[in-house]
Amino acid sequence: MEQAAQRIHTKTINPSILYYGTPVVLLTTLNEDETVNISPISSSWALGDCLVLGLGLGGKAIENIERHPECVLNIPSPSLWENVERLAPLTGKQPVPEGKKQLGFTYKKDKYGSSGLTPAPSEGVKPTRILECPLQIEATVKHIRIPAHSPDFAIVETQAVHVHAHKEIVLGENHIDPSKWSPLIYNFRHYFGVGDQLGKTYRAET
Repeated sequence: MEQAAQRIHTKTINPSILYYGTPVVLLTTLNEDETVNISPISSSWALGDCLVLGLGLGGKAIENIERHPECVLNIPSPSLWENVERLAPLTGKQPVPEGKKQLGFTYKKDKYGSSGLTPAPSEGVKPTRILECPLQIEATVKHIRIPAHSPDFAIVETQAVHVHAHKEIVLGENHIDPSKWSPLIYNFRHYFGVGDQLGKTYRAET
């Protein structure tokens, strides 16, 4: 213990962001005219069929789900990072909010056309799925909360209703083969894939 403490040195820092490595989600939501908006997001986690999203206020995604509480979480593979990046400076809000304008965002309604991605009909919700994403999770919005300590963001609780996966990553009937699937990771604003398998938890079913 003392030897380890002597070898490991830390430094107190003040980073501007804390995106320490989370999967990218392309969130599809329904616009007022029933066209579909695509929002790249980097804050999400799952517990059972509950999927929790972090969304910035003032964007089109939060506006859409407040009006129509359905969405699709499309999980891209590392090969789609350039498609994701094409969406990064675009917003479906018109006029562009001042904060986004200062960050270089521009308005674009046709997100599918801009990204080179393909819409596919959903089974249980109105927003379309993104065909190229190996995982597509249709969900309904159950609760939206704006933290008092962080009023620029919303914590959105959703429930998965249908899960779609590319056949080549499916193992058996209902499992995802982790040796064939890896998500695109947003690591301190850089895109990464997942490395080689190191092992598996005792609860793994495959």
